[in-house]
Amino acid sequence: MDRQDEGSVSGGRAPESATLDALIVGAGFAGLAALYRLRDERGHSVRLIEAADGPGGVWYWNAYPGARCDVESLQYALSFSDELSQEWNWTERFALQGEIRAYIDHVVERFDIAKDMRFGTRVIKAHWDEGSARWRVETDRGDRYEVRYLIMATGPLSTPYIPSWPGQDRFGGEIYHTGRWPHRPVDFTGKRVAVIGTGSSGVQAATEIGKTAANLYVMQRTAHHIVPAANRPMHEGEQEAVKAQYAHLRLSWLMTPAGMSWRTLPSDEVIVTGEESALDVSAEERDAAFERAWNYGGTAFHRAFNDLLTDERASALANDFLERKIASIVDDPETARLLTPRQYYGSKRLILDSGYYAMFNRPEVELIDVKADPIEAFTSRGVRTAKGEYEVDVIVCATGYDALTGSLDRIDIRGRGGASLKEAWSGGPRSYLGVMVRGFPNLFIVSGPQSPSALANVLVANEYQVGWIADLIDYLCSKAVRTIDVDSEAQESWVQRVNQLGEASIYTKGANWYWGANVEGKSPTFLCYIGFGDYVERCEAITAQGYPGFVLDGSSLSAGVEVAGAGT
Repeated sequence: MDRQDEGSVSGGRAPESATLDALIVGAGFAGLAALYRLRDERGHSVRLIEAADGPGGVWYWNAYPGARCDVESLQYALSFSDELSQEWNWTERFALQGEIRAYIDHVVERFDIAKDMRFGTRVIKAHWDEGSARWRVETDRGDRYEVRYLIMATGPLSTPYIPSWPGQDRFGGEIYHTGRWPHRPVDFTGKRVAVIGTGSSGVQAATEIGKTAANLYVMQRTAHHIVPAANRPMHEGEQEAVKAQYAHLRLSWLMTPAGMSWRTLPSDEVIVTGEESALDVSAEERDAAFERAWNYGGTAFHRAFNDLLTDERASALANDFLERKIASIVDDPETARLLTPRQYYGSKRLILDSGYYAMFNRPEVELIDVKADPIEAFTSRGVRTAKGEYEVDVIVCATGYDALTGSLDRIDIRGRGGASLKEAWSGGPRSYLGVMVRGFPNLFIVSGPQSPSALANVLVANEYQVGWIADLIDYLCSKAVRTIDVDSEAQESWVQRVNQLGEASIYTKGANWYWGANVEGKSPTFLCYIGFGDYVERCEAITAQGYPGFVLDGSSLSAGVEVAGAGT
């Protein structure tokens, strides 16, 4: 990809050996929050290891043209410092990648975080030592750490997935992946470009690249549900009003299913209520609600009615509305037909649009249906499908990620008895709360499989998990507990609950990365906890009851496991 690597070894840093309270892997928002919580608030000795040459996680790597957050900026910011919340100002409703990187750099400088971070470094091995009750961790730089607690903040969407098309080494032009974009200008002016993939990154990249490319081929396997972002500059006084209520707003977001609200402030205009079923109103009322949500933009469309993500009939009604919208925007009926999603609304991630559909009205932009005409190989001159060859100068792979487990699978993690995490998850991942895995004591995962992060405002969800883990570590230290593990019954009950919630939703009604269907050979297991507010309530109850479902120094705290189990 771009013939660029996935993180370089920068600088001449000598290998480090240290015994620490905690080691954090990953410098995205979760890793930064974990370092602050454990070091600044709790006084622990901590290091943070990051493969990239700078902080940011996905916002470091996803520097492709048009990369933009799909959560409103005022709801996408760290909460651990009131001063930080008050001093930072966003410029747009939905921030571009560059502005988010600037915010991250500000956080790192503001709290002097970089001194305990090691960039250009990959963790390659983490083995549990039973005798010392510590993790022995090694990196590709030759670093060796012995740590009491290992915190994996590697992110749910951080390992790019590229299908194994033949001939990728033969192509004579440039190849990029949206999830590993180079940190240098890439000029598409006057070039022939193929964008493969039409998920969120593919839609954003294609829309921007199409502005200057001589020819753009958008290679689509599945049409996605796309609604307007309705992005705009911040209104005068808007940020000040939010800042005055930040404490209240952030508490309220912890109680919502998605860790956010479609309205930044409760006083904002009520466009949709989300209190009615799409089946209980007239066709005219339903279309009017959909239209208001469409025009308002962002995630308001999800909340036009209360059953769009649970009832197949309601989902189909949303599809009908979107089909009519696409037909009204795209001039060519066949292109409009191909752009119309056929799977249930909500079965794939909602994408926010900034001119994508209208782009196909330009003669230099062509939609290629690679489901009907599949890609067979890359050639020296471009991309060959079953029906012919498309000669291009640049190929952009927007082919997604090995979600939630991909980054962890690429590290040699071995728990009790030398058991491999990858092997333990060979039949599908199993966890308790999406935070810990039985047999891997003192190992915590932020945004892990069977946590809600991928179906919620990931920043709010991750920061909540980080705080919960930090509180748990405080509890362990106060009780002089050497090791914490997971009770097998609690773990199985949690997995069962996650699957039950998935089966009752639209999310399992289509092939998507929520259950690993996008990666060939990946064991199909539903990977996401549905309902962030419910998740928070359960975690808080577990804390209040003294951490049932965990095993502390060999003693199982089994009382009250039902609160996190399969029951409601």
